[in-house]
Amino acid sequence: MTETTIPGLMARSIEPVADFYTALGFEITFRQTSPYQFLTVKRGGIELNFYGDREFDPMSSAHGCVVNTDDVDYLYAVFTAGLRESFGSVPTQGIPRVGALKDMSYGVRQFLVTDPGGNTLQIAQPISEDQRHRPLPRGIFDRAIHMGSLFADSKQDLELAVKVLDRALHRTDEQPTPVQLVKLLVLRADVAVRRGESDLARELLDRAEAVRVSGPDLADDLRRAAELKAGLGLRSQAN
Repeated sequence: MTETTIPGLMARSIEPVADFYTALGFEITFRQTSPYQFLTVKRGGIELNFYGDREFDPMSSAHGCVVNTDDVDYLYAVFTAGLRESFGSVPTQGIPRVGALKDMSYGVRQFLVTDPGGNTLQIAQPISEDQRHRPLPRGIFDRAIHMGSLFADSKQDLELAVKVLDRALHRTDEQPTPVQLVKLLVLRADVAVRRGESDLARELLDRAEAVRVSGPDLADDLRRAAELKAGLGLRSQAN
């Protein structure tokens, strides 16, 4: 026997959902508007169904699914390139939006995609055989980065993320390394963008850029900073 699971997700209207997934490289395999709105999209082994309901509120949606892949960096590159081509930039706030591509503390490398229906897809690639949460780092700033990322990008609790990150950034008794500081600032800016705090996000991104540090440990963070700047209509000083 062969079984296939196809998530059934919701949207207020299937039209913007269809446009969004087409930009990501999905094929529309079925669409109807009567007797109710229904849409099926497919890309490779990913297939999703959507039901349209005009009374549905995407902002309160908790629907979603996990998409496991063996090349998450490739999907991120393809998805974001498609969004830039179709919509001009990678959406980083509101609905729809695309989250940061990063290594998580539970053994996966992932990014989150929230579509116009408020459904969140966790696009994940295992990078460790142990997918339990690793122990908290001992260092103050590494611990803040660890917990801030979990709250912002896994639990999606922005209030808790703010508390953890602001506490670390406002410490006066100890100072983070340049790499730690950039990670904290970019993550806090990402949260600020998602909370609609554009002025604060610009300030944080300017501070991160002023640190003038780079390297493989910051590749994901600097890419995210560039995406956030583009979404805010800013230009990197390096350009």
